[in-house]
Amino acid sequence: MTESTGKAELILASGSPRRRDLLAAAGFRFRVENPGIEENEDTSLPIRLLTAENARDKAVAVSARFPEAVVIAADTLVLLGETVLSKPADLAEAARMLESLSGGNHEVFTAVAIRHGQTGREVDFTETTSVHFKTLTPDQRAEYHRRIDPLDKAGAYAAQEHGDLIIDQIEGSMSNVIGLPMDEVIRVLRDDFGITPDPLATDPR
Repeated sequence: MTESTGKAELILASGSPRRRDLLAAAGFRFRVENPGIEENEDTSLPIRLLTAENARDKAVAVSARFPEAVVIAADTLVLLGETVLSKPADLAEAARMLESLSGGNHEVFTAVAIRHGQTGREVDFTETTSVHFKTLTPDQRAEYHRRIDPLDKAGAYAAQEHGDLIIDQIEGSMSNVIGLPMDEVIRVLRDDFGITPDPLATDPR
């Protein structure tokens, strides 16, 4: 029988404001700690392995500093055919990414790693969502990138930021595309770590 985590503090091991907003909107009480590690950006690796490895490394890094807390970390990447799209290096690469996604289907993979150092309890999972893009003209692509910052987003787009301009249909979890598959996160935190949303929780910003 696995030792109970009790009422352990929840830590989000991420600098992503989108993941923070998703957890806060779900009513969780938590704080944010940046993992402070370099992500593996070797897109020649299978996307499931790459995202899982990055999520696990973030969780382990923060859990080592705060073993009494339940730590949640994640990594999100886009798969177009057999090509893995991470965050673009510059605006020119962002423009090429959006052009490659235009008019077609791609998949968004988010790997999640949850750790409790004191008990050694750990749960890892990956969720996939299919996204179909509208066919976009060069002007439409440029206008979209004028409205958002594409450089900190895998695939150079954000479903929650003017997504109606570029996305035709999403099959699966919308929150997964944003960066954290909340239905599964809520279930795992509840069932495996005894952590549930707090209606009185406030955004940790």
